[in-house]
Amino acid sequence: MAKSVDFHRKKLDNGLTVIHEQRKIPVVATASSVRFGAQYETEEIKGISHFIEHLVFKGTKKRKVDEIPREIEGKGGILNAFTGEEITCFWNKVPSKHFELSADIGIDLVTNPLFQKVPLERERKVILEEIKMYNDNPSTFVLEKIKEMLYEGPFNMSIAGTIKTVNGLSREKVVSTHNDIYTSNNMIFSAVGDVSWDSVLTQAKKFPKIKKEIKKVDIVLKNGEEIHKRKGIDQAHEVIGFHMPKLGDKKRYAAEVFDGILGGGMSSRLFQEVREKRGLCYSVKSNLEQSKDYSYEIIYVGTTKDKIQEIKKIVLKEVKKLKDLKLSDLNEAKERLIGLREISKEKSDSTMFDLLQEELGGDASNYYKYEENISKVNLADVQSLSKLKGSSFVALVPA
Repeated sequence: MAKSVDFHRKKLDNGLTVIHEQRKIPVVATASSVRFGAQYETEEIKGISHFIEHLVFKGTKKRKVDEIPREIEGKGGILNAFTGEEITCFWNKVPSKHFELSADIGIDLVTNPLFQKVPLERERKVILEEIKMYNDNPSTFVLEKIKEMLYEGPFNMSIAGTIKTVNGLSREKVVSTHNDIYTSNNMIFSAVGDVSWDSVLTQAKKFPKIKKEIKKVDIVLKNGEEIHKRKGIDQAHEVIGFHMPKLGDKKRYAAEVFDGILGGGMSSRLFQEVREKRGLCYSVKSNLEQSKDYSYEIIYVGTTKDKIQEIKKIVLKEVKKLKDLKLSDLNEAKERLIGLREISKEKSDSTMFDLLQEELGGDASNYYKYEENISKVNLADVQSLSKLKGSSFVALVPA
């Protein structure tokens, strides 16, 4: 870890994990997170993490629905939340002099939601519209579908759930799930900004001591292909996906380098080959989804209907060509990734999210070893990732 970084990580007696980085800029990002997301849900309750994320903002024992955002935004702050596969995170960012308020609201949201019946049913309608929005958006649609091709259910289902599953989530099930999951031993309290470690610990000790275990749901890999047709669209959307090394795997950082070379930015191989040299698309990009339990690479392209197979062949050919990757290209990719990480550190909330990701992978302090670990990636490890054991493909084309 860099000597200039003031970082702390501790597990308290109440089971809560606390992570903290102190900075001198007078802003603080704070998050109260639970180590539970869509990957832990069975098919019957798929979408419940996302539903709970929405519902906690509808009122707590201490605050009415309108008071929750007003207290943060009234101080010039930002308040938000997100649900992932392995985490549900409630975060805010405020001038650091308001840290105590920042922490109190985060703790209030995760420990004191009311889940009142009328607001719950109203928010159910909101989420159903959100699901329809994702389905209607062509690019979101294919990104959801590629996950269905890469994994068996229930993991392959949308984080938001389906119209059927969300309609089936009773208030009783929401309350019992919250009581079973939102316990101190399943939570992470994090803060990045101009606030002392002692102040962070003082707030962290306010979480009630409750310990319960989270049951895992099996994640089963597969590969498949689908082509969907839709009226009313002019552009074809396609995604190619394949499984990659997970966090904790010795090739974890090689996968990041691989992704950067393949589809990271305008200088990437796919951008240059598909867009610049051939003019086959406007948008071409890759993304690496990586956790301790799963990992996959996806390449998205927006193109014309008659070019989807040609582009698929180009993408897989470019992947295969990485077996001949040169050392100069590897070193350039490493420098780019290290530089991007340095730039992302400028924002306290970006650093906080990266720390959370590393904590979910095993230890938040690994965040500070990023440059060291990327630098260690060797040519053979990246080249070996070009030998795909299989791939998945999804396209949505004009009818």
